[in-house]
Amino acid sequence: MCRKTKQDGTAQERSCRLAAFLLVGKEKTMKNLEQLKEEGLNAIRESQTLAALQQHRVLYLGKKGPIQEVMKSMKDLSAEERPKFGAAVNEIKSQIAAAIESKWAELEAKEMEDRLEREKIDITLEGYHPTVGNLHPLTLVQQELEDLFIGLGYTIGEGPEIEFDLYNFERANIPKGHPARDMQDTFYINAEELLRTHTTAIQTRQLEAYAPKLPIKVVCPGKVYRRDDDDATHSHQFTQMEGLVVAENITLSDLKGTLEFMAKKMFGEKRVIRFRPSYFQFTEPSVEVDVSCHICNGKGCPVCKGTGWIEILGAGMVHPNVLEMAGYDSKKCSGFAFGVGIERVAMLKYGIDDIRHFYTNDLRFLKTFTRFE
Repeated sequence: MCRKTKQDGTAQERSCRLAAFLLVGKEKTMKNLEQLKEEGLNAIRESQTLAALQQHRVLYLGKKGPIQEVMKSMKDLSAEERPKFGAAVNEIKSQIAAAIESKWAELEAKEMEDRLEREKIDITLEGYHPTVGNLHPLTLVQQELEDLFIGLGYTIGEGPEIEFDLYNFERANIPKGHPARDMQDTFYINAEELLRTHTTAIQTRQLEAYAPKLPIKVVCPGKVYRRDDDDATHSHQFTQMEGLVVAENITLSDLKGTLEFMAKKMFGEKRVIRFRPSYFQFTEPSVEVDVSCHICNGKGCPVCKGTGWIEILGAGMVHPNVLEMAGYDSKKCSGFAFGVGIERVAMLKYGIDDIRHFYTNDLRFLKTFTRFE
């Protein structure tokens, strides 16, 4: 009647002993059942782990356990004894099952408490500081300028860095033979293609794309390239942003009001600007734009070389030839254009004395521009 099982030796011996214990004499069966119940309940109460409790569940309630073996002996009982015997066995099984369920819940709760204690996090300890990157200072300035002009109703124009001579020079009113076309100044790829030398190339593309629609209000940021020796104030690669407005009755005063607004937003509300006559092929008249020094407030200091003014950009009224080549009637519309170096603005805004800092990837320099917004 006692079969071999996969249980360990102790559990198997107990199972065999209990089965033999229950089957010794019919007259002692009921008493033995009570003893079996007490032994089972004691074993359940003493269980310290869920694994041990599971062994007792298999031992007392399993198909090969002693209670099930005893149930098989019911066929040898009389008709009067069977109901009483079956009810008694079922009652014992119910009590043992209830005890197991209660103990199981208790052990599960204890196991969870132990796990929480083991995995407890001390929130008083200092946390780990993740490495957080930040935007490059040139990106910060470019985004600030873009946001400023978008707020004024401008759109953002883009163009290729490998540009055609047509858009870089011809449409900008720079004819063949002009010094700007010299091989010493421009990175030519072939006779017709080059690395753009200014973002005016984007402007000429924008004029062609919009023609003959009015008005045009666009800013054109991007990298430009020139064959130049690198030093504290010059680089063979730098970033420009040019602005273009074309509509009816645009005047130089519109240009001045726009640039004065930009200067106040970028360098402070106390800043003022001045125009100095200049010459650019694609604007007429042309001006150099100075802003009052934000270090000395115009009194004179080493930054402004004692003049009280700092040059920031070039600008002017769009040349009629540029408008005509793009498909506009220069007698019916006019416009202004300006070009500002992003590096120039960043150096003035942040007090940087060497343009090469922007390109050396020195983390000590770049981390000073960390922002928490």
